[in-house]
Amino acid sequence: MAEFSDTLTDAHVAMIGKQPVFFVATAAEGARINLSPKGYDAFRVLAPDRVAYLDLGGSGNETHAHLMADGRITLMFCNFQQPALILRIYGHGRPILPQDPEWEQFAAHFTLMPGTRQIFDIAVESVQTSCGWGVPFMAFESERQTLKKAHAQANPAEWAAKMATRIASIDGLPARATDRYIAGEEANGAAGQG
Repeated sequence: MAEFSDTLTDAHVAMIGKQPVFFVATAAEGARINLSPKGYDAFRVLAPDRVAYLDLGGSGNETHAHLMADGRITLMFCNFQQPALILRIYGHGRPILPQDPEWEQFAAHFTLMPGTRQIFDIAVESVQTSCGWGVPFMAFESERQTLKKAHAQANPAEWAAKMATRIASIDGLPARATDRYIAGEEANGAAGQG
């Protein structure tokens, strides 16, 4: 049976901390629903009613565009081990880019990775847990390093030019582009985990 709460509890935070993958869903009026899996050490609980996640450059910028247009976001975590559990965070989010005044404040909670494009700041409105009895058992083998390697090996000027084209969703909703390439060296110099 589903249970709702207004904020994240210590038990929720502990469950989230054990998951190597989470899922992000956004939508905007007249646009396709976007659903993306996220890996790496990219998620942070900032407070019982506030979370954030680090986003690396990819093929599009759907989450950013949807949040600018609508703001609604759902994050889902599944426990693929025992005990069976699904946890969803419903909220409103906003993108924070390296050129934004709040960047340093939010970036301090993460170890920046090559290709870091933005951080999504999410106000938690409700949390739902459900049984997860239909979720299979799966074992985490390792992170896939391909995306981080591709960003680390990129030519900074070419990377920035490519990211500058990520200014619309596939349905034409506007998005803002990052103004800087964050490389491995810069990532290593950033503040650690929050």
